[in-house]
Amino acid sequence: MKIQTWSEKQEPTEEVIRNMMKAEGLRPYIWSNDPGDVYASHSHSYHKVIYVIYGSIAFEIPNEGQQATLHVGDRLDLPPGMIHSAVVGPKGVVCVEAHQR
Repeated sequence: MKIQTWSEKQEPTEEVIRNMMKAEGLRPYIWSNDPGDVYASHSHSYHKVIYVIYGSIAFEIPNEGQQATLHVGDRLDLPPGMIHSAVVGPKGVVCVEAHQR
């Protein structure tokens, strides 16, 4: 799991994040969840890239003992096959996601 925290003073807009992802050749889409929603441990067959554009979400990588909470502007890269779980923060979350090939 690789996390990049947003370092700019102003929070990014959805448009800014989408443009950043498109510049990497990614095809972003948006999704959201309600506060406290839980994703049980699972993995994917693809490399997942997520940016938070509202709220927060906490990820855990149980096999590596890693935990991280993403806030607005933060990026998560998850390689294929990495088992992870997640819990949505108290305000809910809106993310822009894409899959790298």
